[in-house]
Amino acid sequence: MTSPDQPARSAPADTSLANRYGAKKRVLPPRTKRIIAGAALAGGIGFLAWVSTSNSLSDISFKDVGYSTPDATLAEVDFQVTREPGTAVKCAVKALDSKYAVVGWKVVDIPPEASEGTADGGRTVSQRVALRTESLSVSGVVDNCWKADEAGQ
Repeated sequence: MTSPDQPARSAPADTSLANRYGAKKRVLPPRTKRIIAGAALAGGIGFLAWVSTSNSLSDISFKDVGYSTPDATLAEVDFQVTREPGTAVKCAVKALDSKYAVVGWKVVDIPPEASEGTADGGRTVSQRVALRTESLSVSGVVDNCWKADEAGQ
């Protein structure tokens, strides 16, 4: 006599699914998730604070006051530079035409000056710069200012 075929024993469902799809992923505990989120938030706030204050820590600032164009080959730019007293500064000044193309450019040396006789102790200096231009300019601005001893200058 023959016995009917017996079905093969099947593996438990958890084992066969793990073999097919991989083991279950480990889940982080809620406390660990909160710690990671708090650290990321603190890092983000620190980064934003650094970005917002890094530009304001510069000890040199400039402000365009005005400009004039006496003729097609000359532009005069008036500006103020604020820096620590006794600091030599260089500023790049440019004249622009109606299409915002640069038609005149000059680097101006602002020497350290005595701080007596000024309201802010010599921090702010007013300058008027005459620029030769290729064509009629409609604007004159300060492009940038830096310490004279930086970048080998």
